[in-house]
Amino acid sequence: MGKENLLKNYAGVAEVGERLHIHPESVRRLIRQGKIPAIKFGNKWLVEKSMLEQYASGYDPRPGNKATLL
Repeated sequence: MGKENLLKNYAGVAEVGERLHIHPESVRRLIRQGKIPAIKFGNKWLVEKSMLEQYASGYDPRPGNKATLL
């Protein structure tokens, strides 16, 4: 199994931002706060796509509406 196949299961910060309709820096903030589980690979944050979909199902980007995964 090559690294390309492994990385298909993960989304980068930009892709997460597009999915949630928020700025990439907001994604990084959510990761730092522990609201989105992610791993750091080199200097990039990666979010498992299944976790992203689970989080996105309850996420509302409007201020004051906080989704939690756990």
